[in-house]
Order: sequence, then structure tokens, then C-alpha cells
Amino acid sequence: MRETLAAVAAGELTPAEAEAQLRGYTTITDGDRGARFDTAREGRRGVPEGILAEGKTTAEVAAVTERAVETTGRAVVTRVGDEAAARVATTVRERHPEATVERDERARTLVVHAPDFALPSVDGTVAVVAAGLADAHAAGEAAVIAREAGPTVKRYDDVGVANLDRALDVVPALREADAVIVAAGREGALPTVIAGRLDTPVIGLPVSAGYGAGGDGQAALLGLLQSCTVLSVVNVDAGFVAGTQAALIARQ
Repeated sequence: MRETLAAVAAGELTPAEAEAQLRGYTTITDGDRGARFDTAREGRRGVPEGILAEGKTTAEVAAVTERAVETTGRAVVTRVGDEAAARVATTVRERHPEATVERDERARTLVVHAPDFALPSVDGTVAVVAAGLADAHAAGEAAVIAREAGPTVKRYDDVGVANLDRALDVVPALREADAVIVAAGREGALPTVIAGRLDTPVIGLPVSAGYGAGGDGQAALLGLLQSCTVLSVVNVDAGFVAGTQAALIARQ
């Protein structure tokens, strides 16, 4: 503690950085409200904390993102719209002009890296499979989160069971992965089919894509929960959870 306080006095650490070291989190206040960003999550869990933009004001998203970059060298923002993404990019670049800002519009993610930030090195591979392009938003979120935890991430898009040949064609490549995420909407059949061909852990990611009754992801979720082939299942559109779980498997 004394060394940390001395570093603040010498101007080598900001108060936010010192708080992050001492408490494991940093506090961002806005009037009578405040947010606490978990700066120690990566060291404790092996995966970075994500900043969920939904439900927050644009100013709140920007403030938490800037503080994350200041204290950990990185920020991972999910479910971020165009307005918030633009505000975050402007705020971050004002404080960290050389930071990189990467936006995936379909996945609705935004990742910021400070100039001296380096991704962790994990000798593992995560495969992310999407049944159709309508499932790519959830698959993309999963891929971003898995990549930020360190494993190599490989994507396989539009391989749904309407033409089983295209699904079976990617199976040999999937066997090389340490963990496989399969995103599918409608009836959610693809994860079950893929899992039946692999000895690799498969995570089913049901997607809110489809028509009419059950088309909001309910049919896919229930189908995966009743899968005859053994696999794990996350919630509808929960790409963040799927990517995190796959990354933790790959780390082993």
C-alpha cells in the first residue's frame, strides 16, 4: 500500500489506478449515482470484464469505458449502439490519442486497446460457428469476447442444416479446436448436429432469429435444452457468456 501511495504522490499513478490496485475495482461517480468497474476480473477469472451499454446513458458508457482503458489498458463494450459508440470513440481518443478503437456493427461490440496493451497469450483455439447470417450478431459477440481472453478464434458462417453438406464440410476443421460455439436460431438444430460429430466441448448459443411462435429464440433454446447430443447451452443471444466459457475451456 505504501508503494502505491508513494507512486501517486510522485505522479506515477493516477488516483483511479491506485484505487484499482488497492481495491480491485475503480469507482466512477456521476452525481448521486456511480459505477464500479471490476479491474481485477481478468486476474481473478482469466477473462476481461465487459461493459454492457444497454440500460446506460451514452455519457455513462463513455465514462466507464475511459476509466477501463485508464486502469486496465483495455475496454470491451457490448450491445452498443451507433450514438454511444461514436461518443465512446471521441471520449477515449481525447484522453488516449493513440488508442485503437475497433467497432463491430453487426455484433454491436466496441473494443478499445491502449497503445501499450497486449492481448494475453493462450495456446488454444475457439471455433465460432453460425448457422446463418441472421445468427452472426450473437456469434460475433462470442468471437470478440473469446478473442479478448487470448485464444485464437476461427469463424465459420452460414453452415446451417438446411443443407447438411455445408455443416459436415466444416467438421474436420472444428475437430482441431479446443472449444466450439455454435449459434443458431429458428429450431436450433445445428449445435446438436455438430456436437454429435465432435469429441470437443460444444456450447450451444440460441439466437433470436426465426418466424412467428418461438422465433424470438424460445424454440432454439428449448430445442437445445432437450438436445439428445450432449452439449452446454447458454441463454438466448448470450454471446458474451458463450465466448467467455469457450475461452476458459481453451485456456486449459
